[in-house]
Amino acid sequence: MTYNANNFLHQLLMSEINVDDNDDMIPIITLDPDENMSTDDLPDELPILAVRNTVLFPGVVLPITVSRKKSVRLVRKAHKGDKTIGVVAQKNMTSDEPSPEDLFEVGTVAKILKMLVLPDGNTTIIIQGQSRFKVEEITQEDPFLQARISYCTETFPNKKSKEIKALVQSLKDAAAKMLKLSPEIPQEAQVALDNIDSPSFLTHFLSSNLNVEVAQKQQLLEVNDGAERGTHLLELMLREIQLLELKQEIHTKVHTDIDQQQRDYFLRQQIKVLQDELGQEGPDQEIARFRERAAKKKWPEPVAKHFSKEIERLARVNPQAAEYPVAVNYLEFLLDLPWNEYTKDNFNLKRTKKILDADHYGLEKVKDRIIEYLAVLKLKQDMKAPILCLYGPPGVGKTSLGRSVAKALGREYVRMSLGGVRDEAEIRGHRRTYVGAMPGKIINQIKKIGSSNPVIILDEIDKLASDFRGDPSSALLEVLDPEQNHTFLDNYLDVEYDLSKVLFIATANSLDTIQPALRDRMEIIELTGYTLEEKTEIAKRHLVPKQIKEHGLLEEDVKLSKATIQKVIEDYTRESGVRNLERKLGQLIRNTAKLKAMEEEFTPSIKPEDVVKIMGSEIFDKEIYQDIDTAGVVTGLAWTSVGGDILFIESILSKGKGKLTLSGQLGDVMKESAMTAISYLKAHADLLEIDYRLFDQYDLHIHFPEGAVPKDGPSAGIAIFTSIASVFTQRKVRSRLAMTGEITLRGKVLPVGGIKEKILAARRAGISDVILCQKNRKDINEIPENYIKGLKIHYVDRVDEVVQLALLKEKVKHPLKLTVTEEKAAAE
Repeated sequence: MTYNANNFLHQLLMSEINVDDNDDMIPIITLDPDENMSTDDLPDELPILAVRNTVLFPGVVLPITVSRKKSVRLVRKAHKGDKTIGVVAQKNMTSDEPSPEDLFEVGTVAKILKMLVLPDGNTTIIIQGQSRFKVEEITQEDPFLQARISYCTETFPNKKSKEIKALVQSLKDAAAKMLKLSPEIPQEAQVALDNIDSPSFLTHFLSSNLNVEVAQKQQLLEVNDGAERGTHLLELMLREIQLLELKQEIHTKVHTDIDQQQRDYFLRQQIKVLQDELGQEGPDQEIARFRERAAKKKWPEPVAKHFSKEIERLARVNPQAAEYPVAVNYLEFLLDLPWNEYTKDNFNLKRTKKILDADHYGLEKVKDRIIEYLAVLKLKQDMKAPILCLYGPPGVGKTSLGRSVAKALGREYVRMSLGGVRDEAEIRGHRRTYVGAMPGKIINQIKKIGSSNPVIILDEIDKLASDFRGDPSSALLEVLDPEQNHTFLDNYLDVEYDLSKVLFIATANSLDTIQPALRDRMEIIELTGYTLEEKTEIAKRHLVPKQIKEHGLLEEDVKLSKATIQKVIEDYTRESGVRNLERKLGQLIRNTAKLKAMEEEFTPSIKPEDVVKIMGSEIFDKEIYQDIDTAGVVTGLAWTSVGGDILFIESILSKGKGKLTLSGQLGDVMKESAMTAISYLKAHADLLEIDYRLFDQYDLHIHFPEGAVPKDGPSAGIAIFTSIASVFTQRKVRSRLAMTGEITLRGKVLPVGGIKEKILAARRAGISDVILCQKNRKDINEIPENYIKGLKIHYVDRVDEVVQLALLKEKVKHPLKLTVTEEKAAAE
């Protein structure tokens, strides 16, 4: 309990003055109101002013701000009349329109000394208490309260008696001690206090300034016997002195040689004292609050027992101990987790399909898999969530697809980036014995979103790393196993948590770096790169509108034709996804934004020829089929990380000793394909009417153009064989023909991957015929018919069939004359 210094001094200086409205002079009152004022001069019926948070005592001057309509009407009428009103304290502080039942029975007659109307519309009055009264009957409630009253007699013994002198001195000594313990109160207050001679006014004044509850002040006002009132007042003041001394003692103890730990202790002690005095929440109240929250949780029985055990342990811990806040944080984390709280799934499959189609163009396999999952969940109503892994090149929409799935299901969405995560504790959390222990990412994210069945995207799962802190991919084995994750144990949580309702969707650019055991727990869904046609549609539907909006333009400000978008795709980007395409389209749209901002004239329609002016020269050249009448030049089909492409294979012979040269930055697998092709050709030279002696008298050089680009894989096997066969026979290769397939030493043609991308590349390059392995027919059946329109697909099982399709009977225009030297022939 503390005194307001300004209020204390104001009361001391104002309590013995009388203000006259018509004069600036302030005469000092020397008479005691209770002892010298006759109640005969006061009316028997008074208007009643209800006040909150304060009690007016006789002789005391108080400023009161009046804002209620009834109270304003009352004080204005009284100020115009005899300026006498009755002031009564409210029992119910929250009531804005107090009824007679809300008021105490005993109040104080007051004289209005001054009335001020403030700029905000409120009225402030300065009043001085005169005599105590008791409300006998309420005679009027509108327009303000009015009551019939009876006056209370003041019985204070002769102030010259020893007992009264001792009581008065004790009250002054107590007041002086309180002033000393409160250095913020000015010393002038002591001088004013010493000048109060009236015992009655002294008790009234100190009662008014004592910082206790309104009910306690009201008790002091209602006591008629002055000595009894003074004694009760002295008890309250001594209790206040004890509290002030305790505060000062605590301050003195912790002030000497204070460090961080002592400072924390001091603050806790002060908080505790203040909490006890104000009745605010302490350790006991905090534990009670935890128990109340726990009673509302729907957690499993083992978790409830664990929580009960932990909270009992907390109750035994000293609140000043270092482990106390750690235990509190742990219990709060347990309470914040959404145990058995699930969002309701939306099983409108038609709506789900519309959302997936609207957000992503293509990706039919993934969409079908999501629809299948929802269909089974709808029929069964209970299903362990599968672990999906979307695998594909960057920028094809793996992460955004997970967001669309959450939107379609009506679930919460969480994205966790696992790229570069090396610490196992990031997944499983730390044990609580460590300083700064925290839960793992999965449990922490579930707490944040407040649902136990979200869609969690495990982004870049192939980029998990491991070091001396553990292997995070191994920690994920339990998380991503539908047979185990219903009892997932986080080290920090220390109790099992059910993750079986969570839909995990992992994304990866490569499967090679994913641990085999982890890969085995996931359903791999491959997302291939987008075709030219798909990129064009994605740009029209999603990328261009998004960029127009982000650059502050209107839809009518920018018009991009299909030809313009395709030129940007073919000449300025080379990627499987559309991330770089979005940047390039943004560059085009920024040019329009610049012209509009500078208030220059511009044409909304951007044509293909305008692209070069805005973005500069083309970055990439599109491979187009070249009809070269030269032996040994064959067109192959290749798959790259940015889509399909055609690949020229060139072979040439020169006089030598049968040396084989390979160039073009080839990988080991492609080199082996070339060795296999030449070995098979040597073994079956008679089938192509090749003199086997030529292999020892001519050097063979096989080259793959664009030598700066690394090349590898077995899919060029039949193309290499055809090139070698053409150069040794000098037979012409069929025009506008491309091929792909692996070759074996037995002459078998094996299937290869990336057929969709290769077929689309062949179509873009102007190819009319394509040779594939018979087993690749299933891949062609999955490609929409409009993508292969104009292409004739030839399916083969053996190399002999390739030769019959690829090599014509006629020779090239200028065939190389291959001859065997006489010396070599004689030796043979």
